Amino acid sequence: MAGFSARTTEFFDLSVIPYPAVTVAVSLGDEPFTVDDSNGRQQNGSVVVGLVPSGVRGRGRDIECLQVRLSPVIAHAVLGVSSELGGTVVSLDDLWGRDAARTQEQLRAARSWDDRFAIAEAALVRRHEAGRAIEPEVAFVWRQMVTNLGGVRVERLAAEVGWSRKRLWSRFRAQIGLNPKRAAQLVRFDHAAHRLAAGHSAARVAAEIGYVDQSHLHRDVMAFAGVTPTAVAAAPWLAVDDVAWAAPEYLSKS
Repeated sequence: MAGFSARTTEFFDLSVIPYPAVTVAVSLGDEPFTVDDSNGRQQNGSVVVGLVPSGVRGRGRDIECLQVRLSPVIAHAVLGVSSELGGTVVSLDDLWGRDAARTQEQLRAARSWDDRFAIAEAALVRRHEAGRAIEPEVAFVWRQMVTNLGGVRVERLAAEVGWSRKRLWSRFRAQIGLNPKRAAQLVRFDHAAHRLAAGHSAARVAAEIGYVDQSHLHRDVMAFAGVTPTAVAAAPWLAVDDVAWAAPEYLSKS
């Protein structure tokens, strides 16, 4: 969970780099930000960004927002949907109804970011406890993907949980929002993107993370982010990740 404030009259337009978590962004400023996806759909104000959104851009000025990154395992209960969120951007109002407006009002009235974090955490805990838990087999497979930075074989994971590959593919897709292969690729891409942002060369990142070669890395980055590895390395959001997020929240348990 992190708070962002950009008190400026300058208009910003940033590409959203895919991340292995479902992102909830609550608008708290006087001017709501706008999020566009590759299909031309536009959302204003508080939004939920599903796994692997394509061509998503955030625009606005004088921005103030609270952002939460939810493990898809947790998001399944907190948001009430999973497969419908894969690759999409939706309004928080559409998922939480009146609870979204009430929570946003409380956050705006809070006097400090610490108070806002406490309010947001209470809302998330309340909805998580009331929501439907994900199947333990699916949760186990996701944790294995994260722990191994995407370097896993779906067949082996299916055998470990006692499911057929077909059943794992179906249940994972229904509850996480991506099929297992795509999810593992997303986790690997995220690791590569942060290594690139840290200043490592594309050749070194490709060799150390398990890509066949630098061209393979380039294709993967283009497929997920729609830009080159050089552009990903300069992405503003990646540059502040180690400050805004003490640890990747998709590592959260349950």
